[in-house]
Amino acid sequence: MRRRDFIVVVGGVVAWPFSVSAQQPALPVIGYLSSRSPADSADIVAAFRQGLNETGFVEEQNVIIESRFAEGNFDRLPALAADLVRRRVNVFVATGGTVSVVKAKPVVPATIPMVFAMGGDPVRLGVVASLNRPGDNITGVSFLINGLAGKLVELLHELVPKATVIGFLINPKDANAESDTREAQAAADTLGLKSVLAKASTESEIESAFTTLVQQQAGAVFVEPDSFFTDQRKRIVTLAIRHALPAISQLRAFADAGGLASYGTSITAANRQLGNYTGRVLKGAKPADLPVMQSTRFELIINLQTAKVLGLEIPWTLSARADEVIE
Repeated sequence: MRRRDFIVVVGGVVAWPFSVSAQQPALPVIGYLSSRSPADSADIVAAFRQGLNETGFVEEQNVIIESRFAEGNFDRLPALAADLVRRRVNVFVATGGTVSVVKAKPVVPATIPMVFAMGGDPVRLGVVASLNRPGDNITGVSFLINGLAGKLVELLHELVPKATVIGFLINPKDANAESDTREAQAAADTLGLKSVLAKASTESEIESAFTTLVQQQAGAVFVEPDSFFTDQRKRIVTLAIRHALPAISQLRAFADAGGLASYGTSITAANRQLGNYTGRVLKGAKPADLPVMQSTRFELIINLQTAKVLGLEIPWTLSARADEVIE
């Protein structure tokens, strides 16, 4: 019998040689945190895995992904982040909304590399020191959907020129709520439009928010690109159409769900880059050496089906500028 195949039996317990177990190293673990729900995150999770695969990592083959989803309850994020930290993950990933990153950063120790994808400005929100030199243990992707509130109010005015009152649907728990509101109101003031603010952070409050918008005679509504609103986009679109309120948001998923229009960058592309960065960190790259990536391509989507339901005639100048129309 060869020595390497020898099995020792002690007290009825089989003890395999150390040399065999030594050939089975533990797989690296990614801690994946999202403020959204798994059902509404399938596209961005798939994009993340694709980017990860491009660096040579395949889930359950040579890497493990421990996922935690807050399902729209932002107050759960710190505890979920702490749970992943206790599991001593090799890389901590925060995505599914700016709030995931903002809530997780104070919880993740400097000893764990952190990679993020967020729509807000990571410098303004204190997530990184700068885009080129983000920090000792953190880097990521900024897809710049926040900061476009003023542009969307302008587009909404072009789409619905007869609307003299613009409603803003804002989640007060979102990290970008204050800046988005300020930018949207400034754009409305410049255009000579009245603005109405409606806040919601729960499903029941969404219903109440639309009641407020209707009572205040809003003629159209800008929906903040918040992760909770993204999960609730079908409910929001249904209410907007029911109350004959043309609605616009930064997220492509909003127009796909039946919103009148969307203008912003691709979240799936950003999460594919997130997976790529995560793989590079697993291979030994230091986050401090990876500058924060920024999206550079913006797309305008117009849903002509919704426009027809609302009885709107979309100006040909806007249709011509659109990257895609949904017919």
